[in-house]
Amino acid sequence: MHRHLSRFTNILKSAFFPNRCMVCRCLFYLPCNRSTCSEERVQNDLHGAFLDLTAQFVCHSCTPRFTPVESPVCEMCGIMFQSREGEDHLCGECRKTPKKFTRARAAVVYDDFLRTAILGFKYRGKTGLAKPLENILFAAFVHYSYENKIDLVIPVPLYIKRFRQRGFNQSFLLIYNWMGKVSNSDHLNPFQVCHRVLERCRQTKPQAGLDRKERASNLKNAFTLRNPSAVFEKNILLVDDVYTTGSTVNECADVLLQGGAKRVDVLTLARAM
Repeated sequence: MHRHLSRFTNILKSAFFPNRCMVCRCLFYLPCNRSTCSEERVQNDLHGAFLDLTAQFVCHSCTPRFTPVESPVCEMCGIMFQSREGEDHLCGECRKTPKKFTRARAAVVYDDFLRTAILGFKYRGKTGLAKPLENILFAAFVHYSYENKIDLVIPVPLYIKRFRQRGFNQSFLLIYNWMGKVSNSDHLNPFQVCHRVLERCRQTKPQAGLDRKERASNLKNAFTLRNPSAVFEKNILLVDDVYTTGSTVNECADVLLQGGAKRVDVLTLARAM
């Protein structure tokens, strides 16, 4: 009875208050029989899980345009190889210059379509995208089994002036509800979300338009630890919205490791290819 009443309520809600696509802004209706995104589904069918999740905030025309990051990828930086055959292995760049972090993974490819969504989220005040994008990122977190070896989840911080201008740290919003999700699960191991451990101590130039060396130089000594004891001997997951060259997360990982962290992994919502 409760199930039928809930379905009827959803039908009425969809009829009188249709959803607006977060990307193209057209009105659309949520299917009442959409499949659930269980932990088992995320583990076994990440692509299908992403389609279910994105269908809740974008229309049917925009949903298929999200491209999940899938193997084969670089074992270290997570870049998706053009050839879709073979196993995961190190890319040439990581063989030449290993990263400070152990492993980086991302949920979806940072293409023109996703760029529109993320830029709207970060710079145009579309904070309504935070929840659905968080769900996509958390699905990737479960899929890559990060919860089995993580003690702390830390967002890449913003410089205080930029934080005040924007009003929020997009990386923190992407993990804001993760502890609640874990506490409601019978299978996920507990961890802490700490957004006051790592600090951006100086303002840097925008990374856009800089090459790899310029990005690394721009970020040198831009981060510091507010409380080194909080990361000592901890396995840390560093979270950001987009991985482009990896300069930002690599610099953050270096600071965390120098502060005594045992291991640093990286998870981002999107990965530039």
